[in-house]
Amino acid sequence: MRVVIAEDSVLLREGLVRLLADGGIETVEVVGDGPGLVRAVQEHRPDLALVDVRMPPSHTDEGLRAALEARKQRPGLPILVLSQYVEESYATELVGRGAAAVGYLLKERVADVAEFLAAVRRVAAGGTVIDPEVVVQLLSRRRRDDPLHMLTAREREVLALMAEGRSNAAVASRMTITEGAVEKHISGIFAKFGLEPATEDHRRVLAVLTYLRR
Repeated sequence: MRVVIAEDSVLLREGLVRLLADGGIETVEVVGDGPGLVRAVQEHRPDLALVDVRMPPSHTDEGLRAALEARKQRPGLPILVLSQYVEESYATELVGRGAAAVGYLLKERVADVAEFLAAVRRVAAGGTVIDPEVVVQLLSRRRRDDPLHMLTAREREVLALMAEGRSNAAVASRMTITEGAVEKHISGIFAKFGLEPATEDHRRVLAVLTYLRR
C-alpha cells in the first residue's frame, strides 16, 4: 500500500511514517499544506491520503478542503482524516460527500497502533471508519423525535461499531453476542431508520449517514 501524508506537525508526521512503515505500508510523500496534498495525489496516485483537518495558513479546515479537492480530481481516492478534536460538521461533510473509502479519526487513536493500522487498511479497501467519540457525541445530542431516539441501547452500540467499519462477526465478538443477534439488531436499526431492503453494505452506510446528517 502507498500513502501520502498531509500533516504540518513535523513530530506527528514522522511518527506516522514510522508506524506505517512498521505495518508494511509505504509513505510516498509527506506534505505540510493543502496544495501540497493535491499535487502529491496527482503525482503519486497513492492508495490512500492520510490528512490532518487543520492545516496552514488559517488552521481551520484547509486539510479537509484539500482532501475533497484531491478526491474530486481523483474520484474514489481513499481518505482518512485525523483531527485533534471532535468536529461533527467536518465528519458529516466528509462522509456525506461519498460514503465509500473515507474515515474520520481523532489523533489520539494513533496511539493504538493495531487499531490505527486496521483503520488505514479498512479505508484503503473501500470501507468507512468513524471515530467512536464522534458517534457518541452525535448520538447524545439528538432531539427526542429523532429516529436515533427510537433505538435501544443495544442497537446504538451496534450502530457505533458499524460506524467503525466492523463486520457482523466483529460486532458479535466485541459485544459477546451471536451473529444472529447482531443481524436482528441491524434489522431493527434499518426498520427504525426507514431504510428499504437493498444490498447489505449499502444499507449499513446509509444507517451511518442517517445520524451524521441529522
